[in-house]
Amino acid sequence: MKKHPVLLALGRNVRAFREKRGLTQEALAEKASLDPTYISGIERGVRNPGIKNVARLACSLGTTVSDLSRGIEERPGAGNRSHAR
Repeated sequence: MKKHPVLLALGRNVRAFREKRGLTQEALAEKASLDPTYISGIERGVRNPGIKNVARLACSLGTTVSDLSRGIEERPGAGNRSHAR
């Protein structure tokens, strides 16, 4: 299964912020009250976290949801589904 570019970009951002803060996946998981395997899946682009979990990660990383979303673009018609207008 091909990984979605949005999930890959989010995962790269989470990993970059985590590493910049000197945190392991386990330490971030503990701070965010999430499972370490879930953090791993997000960073690898195989998990599609809900907005509440993205907000938890942002808070735990000392940043914003906006910063974690930087560089992520989804255009109508992109990906597997078309978007209603």
